[in-house]
Amino acid sequence: MRWSTCADAEGTERAAVWRDDRLYLTRTTLIDLLGDDGTRLRSAAEAALRGPGVDPATVTLLPPIPRPPSVRDFMAFEEHVVTASAAIGLTVDPLWYRQPVFYFTNPAALRGANDPVPISPGSTMFDYELEVAAVVGREGADLSPAEAVEHIAGYLIFCDWSARDLQGEEMKLNLGPAKGKDSASSCGPWMLTPDELPAAAAMTATVNGTPYSSGSLDTLYWSFGEMIAYASRGTRVLPGDLIGSGTVGTGCILELSRVHGADAYPYLVPDDHVRLEVDGLGAIDARVTAGAPVRPLREGHA
Repeated sequence: MRWSTCADAEGTERAAVWRDDRLYLTRTTLIDLLGDDGTRLRSAAEAALRGPGVDPATVTLLPPIPRPPSVRDFMAFEEHVVTASAAIGLTVDPLWYRQPVFYFTNPAALRGANDPVPISPGSTMFDYELEVAAVVGREGADLSPAEAVEHIAGYLIFCDWSARDLQGEEMKLNLGPAKGKDSASSCGPWMLTPDELPAAAAMTATVNGTPYSSGSLDTLYWSFGEMIAYASRGTRVLPGDLIGSGTVGTGCILELSRVHGADAYPYLVPDDHVRLEVDGLGAIDARVTAGAPVRPLREGHA
């Protein structure tokens, strides 16, 4: 099943299930249908599909989970880690092969699949990241990988928009990423239940119609079960939490420009059109816009 969250002209948010190219609305939100083994989702879909369908053009598609409790973004594709490291003369720390790594990003900065994306204030090295995220379906703590898989409600395409210049500067202070990452993340247009996700889903990206990225979901080194188990260690994961995979191999300009040169793969500028696609999960189709001006914190400082 494909699940979206949409808003009507009055701004009322409702979960909707897809059948072909029509949406069938429920009476509640998608996060309210989580929390169990999927029974609520199945029952809501059966009830909605007995009603009339809605043309998607008559509603606004929001992120499937508009306000997730948390967003953890991992770095789980080996090709990306190895290639990006080698391009600047580094090798991968052996620790990466012993445990997954993630950071918390900003739930308040989530955008829908077709929403415009402003460049982070002050950035001249703005980038996309082609990812998949799992949606946690029910609460759990100290899960094993096998248990964690049973806690996944579905998957969606995810883009961690990144200001590489800001990221590089702030991480010199051994904390972050912060402002290099938290201006925008895009996801959607729907959440696909696990039974329908292709194991080897193709992942592609274009910028202004030019092919940039091409990878496959089955090249993950750390599985979503392992990522969620690690995220739950010593704490809880909650219904609606998003667990990002990190960038697939070739899945960002940072990696491509380091390997092939900045002239071949320049960073994003206003009016660039970025399209990210994953088999079964649809596409993020976003226009980059100018960012807000930087407002100095102190005179003479950024």
